[in-house]
Amino acid sequence: MNTTKIYFVRHGESEGNKRDAFLGHTDLDLSPIGYKQAKLTAKFLKDIPCDAIYSSDLKRAYNTAVETSKLKGMQIIKNKNLREIFAGKWENQLFCTLEEEYKDTYKLWLENIGKAKCDEGESVEELQNRFVSEVEKIAKENMGKTVFIFTHATPIRVLKAKCDNATLDEIKNISWATNASVTIVEYKNDKLEMVEYSKDSFLGEFVTALPENV
Repeated sequence: MNTTKIYFVRHGESEGNKRDAFLGHTDLDLSPIGYKQAKLTAKFLKDIPCDAIYSSDLKRAYNTAVETSKLKGMQIIKNKNLREIFAGKWENQLFCTLEEEYKDTYKLWLENIGKAKCDEGESVEELQNRFVSEVEKIAKENMGKTVFIFTHATPIRVLKAKCDNATLDEIKNISWATNASVTIVEYKNDKLEMVEYSKDSFLGEFVTALPENV
């Protein structure tokens, strides 16, 4: 049976994470801690066989991937479909601002994220369709191989929902992956299967996560 093994890495802590901001497609870089996390994740991935490295083209994901690509001596394939959700009017806004200015829509994000839509941006359902379709395409192009994909928190969360056969209403029960954590998925028999979610023990004291009001 041909199986594609995929290691998903959420980007390291970004300057937006540090500010408690909803970045979406806003292209801010990693924070100093984020760069440290990227090195630790690269060290963890160093001895795992890999046939290709893919990344969202946004700096925080790409620069997390750079550390692994250096150790592997491999090029990074940039892919816009691996980006975070497009947040529309929420782009680069502080979470506290969203709670004040977009009360109803952001309240839905907090309480039932799977049914939420960013004002003038993507819905979580649209993101799931975009991201999962791209992951399946990459998996089919690399059948029997192992690939690394560097991406973002919401895509990884909706991917887990897909693997778990969770409905949009059930996504709220899935936790966020931590910064620079590794999520392992296998693709076989035209199906994505979760192996491990948000592994971060290798980060030691440098584990960082989204605040609880997100």
